[in-house]
Amino acid sequence: MSRIGKLPVEIPSGVNVSLENDIVSVKGPKGELLQKISPLVKVNIEEKSVSVSQSEQSRDAKAIYGTTRSLIANMVQGVTENFSKDLLIEGVGFRATVKGSMIDLELGYSHPIEHPIPEGVIVTVSDNVKIHVEGPDKQKVGQLAAEIKSYYPVEPYKGKGVRILGEFVRRKEGKKSA
Repeated sequence: MSRIGKLPVEIPSGVNVSLENDIVSVKGPKGELLQKISPLVKVNIEEKSVSVSQSEQSRDAKAIYGTTRSLIANMVQGVTENFSKDLLIEGVGFRATVKGSMIDLELGYSHPIEHPIPEGVIVTVSDNVKIHVEGPDKQKVGQLAAEIKSYYPVEPYKGKGVRILGEFVRRKEGKKSA
């Protein structure tokens, strides 16, 4: 039995959770999020909490049980306080700018890279090298940060590239001459 799955999700004031046709809807001050729920689990909504239980005793139900509870908990947290990721660009001439619904990255290639910003995600750039990605949907925020990083991951010798703040990058020593 999942240790995470059996914990109830507390609903703060100002947040409304509803269930219709296997779709959980969470509304709060930062927006509204929807999530389709597997028929292998049951979601019980009470006044101040949401609990998840298995609808059948199978291997698949056990696997999705804790995940469903975590998805609902992330939705509740996202509509009350946005999730955020900070990225840092290191390298001479490397910079980023936001142009409407696109983020323009200059990462040392012969052309600028324009990446679309998904709906509901806010991207701000400060000092041309610090990117702040924020939004209520944890998956969209993390996915956008990973996609931006994938254009030029940090290389281990000089440390140039795009890194997510708080991430450890192992540095290597260069060649030694004899």
